[in-house]
Amino acid sequence: MSHPVQARKRMRPLTRMLLAFVALAAFMVPMAAAQAHDQIETTSPTDGSTVQVMPEKIGLTFSHTPIEIGSEILINDDAGTNWAQGPVGIVDSDVSQGVKPGAPAGHYTVQWRIVSSDSHPIEGTFSFTTAAPATGAAVGSAVAPTAAATGEASAAVIAAASPTDTAAVTTSDSSVPWGIIAAGAGLLVLIVVGLFVAKRVLNKTPE
Repeated sequence: MSHPVQARKRMRPLTRMLLAFVALAAFMVPMAAAQAHDQIETTSPTDGSTVQVMPEKIGLTFSHTPIEIGSEILINDDAGTNWAQGPVGIVDSDVSQGVKPGAPAGHYTVQWRIVSSDSHPIEGTFSFTTAAPATGAAVGSAVAPTAAATGEASAAVIAAASPTDTAAVTTSDSSVPWGIIAAGAGLLVLIVVGLFVAKRVLNKTPE
């Protein structure tokens, strides 16, 4: 008659241990997901903005320092011409891409592919419009820009480069979320082991 009582007493510490493992794994899963990949924070120019002239460089800022190898940035006009020049530059969490001289006024789409600090590639796009070609000359005018006009253009570029909300920037993750998969697999293993140990304890209950 005492067998069920003894079995329940033996199960209590095992049950508490199993619940502790489950709680720990449940806590680690969202942490692994949050730390999986770098996130883009700002772009220069900002997504959807209009700048007076084409800047010499396109800039992106990430939550951590990306890996330079394998990173690529394209600066395409509406005709599909890529105006990117030179390699991608990475200084701390800031990423930059040079622009070829003579880029015309118009709409541009920036396509970027960066290797995250955790070695996983991430990619996305953003766009902007320039009101004047990269030479700084006013659209439809052969007159050289005055000092005042140049100052206004520089102020416009600086304003466009200021960090703002880039929630509209389109990003996508082309990697497999191994951190989440590993955490889930670990949780499953802990549950199976706990159930196996509990079964063995019940089977060894003395008569």
